[in-house]
Amino acid sequence: MKAWIAAACCGLSLQTAAFDLQGHRGARALAPENTLPGFAVALSIGVTTLETDLAVSQDGVLVISHDPALNPDITRGPDGQFLGQTGPVIWRTNYTDLRQYDVGRLKAGSRYAAQYPEQVAHDGARIPRLQDLFDLVQRSGNRDVRLALEIKTRPDAPNETPAPGPFAAKVVDAVRAAGLAERTTILSFDWRALQAVQRAAPDIGTVYLSIQQRNFDNIGAGRATGSAWTAGFAHADHLSVPKMVHAAGGRIWSAFHLDLNAAVIKEAKALGLTVLAWTVNEPARMAEVMDMGVDGIVTDRPDLLRIEMQRRGLPLPLPTPVRAN
Repeated sequence: MKAWIAAACCGLSLQTAAFDLQGHRGARALAPENTLPGFAVALSIGVTTLETDLAVSQDGVLVISHDPALNPDITRGPDGQFLGQTGPVIWRTNYTDLRQYDVGRLKAGSRYAAQYPEQVAHDGARIPRLQDLFDLVQRSGNRDVRLALEIKTRPDAPNETPAPGPFAAKVVDAVRAAGLAERTTILSFDWRALQAVQRAAPDIGTVYLSIQQRNFDNIGAGRATGSAWTAGFAHADHLSVPKMVHAAGGRIWSAFHLDLNAAVIKEAKALGLTVLAWTVNEPARMAEVMDMGVDGIVTDRPDLLRIEMQRRGLPLPLPTPVRAN
């Protein structure tokens, strides 16, 4: 335990002491994403870290949502019907109005619902505030579980969210007010936000997210001009993502799992980086990336990752059942 505390105080990830089992958006494959029932399910299963996404309402409330605007595949209006199209932008909507929406069920027949056939609905679940998650963790009595809070800003959509600096400052203030700085990391694809966190709160760990896929690439390898996502740290100047993260002052790198291989993980570790893989849901792939040497996995199926961890003789995080409300 002392080793864990020392690591946390230095802004390092828990993986320095144990494999990091991160419940993605709570436990998205089993319960509605980014809801208190979903986080309660993850805590009941037993995770090292609760991973989630943040937005800011028009009246300045930090709320939990992956999407900047309400997603019609998971959102029902006050009339009980699923939205027919993308809903209001959170940054343009007061929190009291956001509370009118139900996010406790997937829309039947949608492509999104087809991905998670085992998700159990929790009708009546509302978009929670970050403070509601803090309160849930406190009620659970779990003194070890960590929080991975993602700042959702986009250089290509600056009007949908606060600017990265003010957004980061608001998150840092909330984490410190809750007394959770030692148990929190802040992550983002938009490295401008992480640079702001590092300047304002060097005691809070930052996690550099990356993806290099056709549908989304925040790294921009091969672009002479670099990427708007990486705060001026261009791939052309460093020639690898681990070196970019290291140059940015990062200690933790979380990469899309299909971008990882044993060689790049070895390179990252030689630079002193902790390496996470996201989002891995299939047991065979969990085993593959663990064999490559990752320090943790972000997953919608924490129950399945626990089985693989147990098979390898790794210590399992303690389940702490808690009611969502």
